[in-house]
Amino acid sequence: MTTNADEPQTRPRRRAPAGAAVLREDVTEAIRAAVFEELASVGYARMSIEGIARRAGVGKTAVYRRWKSKLHLVLDVVSALAVLGLPVPDTGSLESDLRLLYEVTSRALRHPVASQIIPDLQAEAARNPEIAEAMQKALREGQEGVAIKIIAAAERRGELRHGVDDELALDLISGPLYWRSVVIRSPKLPKGYLEALTRATAEALKALPGSPDA
Repeated sequence: MTTNADEPQTRPRRRAPAGAAVLREDVTEAIRAAVFEELASVGYARMSIEGIARRAGVGKTAVYRRWKSKLHLVLDVVSALAVLGLPVPDTGSLESDLRLLYEVTSRALRHPVASQIIPDLQAEAARNPEIAEAMQKALREGQEGVAIKIIAAAERRGELRHGVDDELALDLISGPLYWRSVVIRSPKLPKGYLEALTRATAEALKALPGSPDA
């Protein structure tokens, strides 16, 4: 008989290896969603496995079957942000690509849940190297993959010099919006801010030198 870790069934369609536990994906996703809600509601320090399980509508055992502790659960959820990524704009011009990226990123960062979770986890990251590493990976890789593709497309179109410094380009693209939305947590972007940021970033990118070998 198949052993289902969350909801045993008397007549399974397929057999699992002896002793294997079949972890239902819908339960796993419910737990992950509950983690975000708990982080936004009470913060990492006060978050508990009991609270997560209650919010997800499952027992604590279902949580512990998947993660050893609160820390491992949060690390997994935060790390998963890195692979979700942002949609890569493909509008046909550098400025339009940047404008679309800024619109999507701004909405994501200013979402009520994200605006509560990110600062709280950043505070925890200052005390916990594992959370710091996961946060860096999630925030950096999510932006880096998109930024590099925008730069590559602009180089192919001749809008940028070939072989610009990807690290510097990433800082120019992502730095200002994260500073305003995450660090100083401005409650509202000034009128015309995204348009001005788009123009300024595009001009700064165009000023970057290319690689001598490009």
